[in-house]
Amino acid sequence: MLILIPSDHKGVFVTLFFAIFSTVTGVGIVVPLLPVYANDLGATGIYVGLIFGSFSLSRTFLMPLFGRLSDQKGRKPFILAGLFTYTLISIAFMFSNNVETLILLRFVQGAGSAMIMPVVQAYIGEITPAGSEGYAMGLFNLSSFLSLSLGPLMGGGIKDLWSLDAAFMCMGVLSGIGLLLCIFFLPPTTEEKTKSLKTGVIPWSNLLTDKSILSIFIFRYAYTSCIGIIWCFLPVFADTEFNLSGSLTGVLVMLGVFISGILNIPMGYVADRANKRMMILAGGILSTIGMLLLFQASCFYDLVVAISIFGVGGGISMPAIMGYAVIKGDEKKAMGSVISIITVAHSLGMLTGSMAAGLVMDFFSLRLSFPCGMIIMALGTLVFFIMADRNSFVSKS
Repeated sequence: MLILIPSDHKGVFVTLFFAIFSTVTGVGIVVPLLPVYANDLGATGIYVGLIFGSFSLSRTFLMPLFGRLSDQKGRKPFILAGLFTYTLISIAFMFSNNVETLILLRFVQGAGSAMIMPVVQAYIGEITPAGSEGYAMGLFNLSSFLSLSLGPLMGGGIKDLWSLDAAFMCMGVLSGIGLLLCIFFLPPTTEEKTKSLKTGVIPWSNLLTDKSILSIFIFRYAYTSCIGIIWCFLPVFADTEFNLSGSLTGVLVMLGVFISGILNIPMGYVADRANKRMMILAGGILSTIGMLLLFQASCFYDLVVAISIFGVGGGISMPAIMGYAVIKGDEKKAMGSVISIITVAHSLGMLTGSMAAGLVMDFFSLRLSFPCGMIIMALGTLVFFIMADRNSFVSKS
């Protein structure tokens, strides 16, 4: 599977893959349990929202900062600092005894995430040979998709068998494993490609006025808004409308992530040889249809079909998005900055998508939350179609 990664960089790729896999699995174990924990502490709905929103808030504002600094100072220091923060926060969760502390811890955890995800993806982008960007990013993203599928399934079992503190401890242990892997197996900062670049700092205006970068930012924002809607409201929808068990609801929530993750490798390979713009448009159309079918669902199997189509849409479009982001990062000589912009879109989408759907739910109905996502996805796809330079998305290999 690593045949397209240069032999002198395979160790870096494998290290980052398993470091992110263990860390995100640990976070996935705990995140579904936090609303229950907050409720036990007496949190109201708005405070539960703040617990999740504080994470996205700090990520959104700090990712561009850390992405740019990593272009100048190197990747490894920020990756280690982020993983160390995750490990400490995992321990701190065990001693939190009020809602305000949970909000603060999640805010700090978001800052740790801002040091990890865009910087790690930029590192992967730099060691990827030209013409293999989609495949490499698709293969690497498999670590996040698999861990996001595995973590929540493990979390419930750990809590039932032992306790919530045991789940926090598992998060800390897994984050610690990721930290140790990076300490011992990532090369020194002086050997990173980014340290050899002699170019100056690229102005943000140069990046933010690039229509191609803006187009993939908008598409990623729209797609992730739909993910936020699904994760927040599908469990409630499945329970109130269809009276599904917790296990079946868990399967539904993770199904789209799993399908999208599995497709990342073959679609990443295709993205390096096909027209990325057409792949992104096809993924956007399928994702829009998936959100529409959620609104029209009348049974469990309808939900399965809708989520599956949505997952296929992401599996087709996301490798092309990230592959193109790597190409632009290399072109601009600002890999960390470009990747952080695209990752901000992810964080903003998760935050604002769920909020918009929540307002629709409060003022209209729960079922109408999904057409809200459909409209966001359709508009994001349309804007991408208008803004994206069709020639720049054609594979040069």
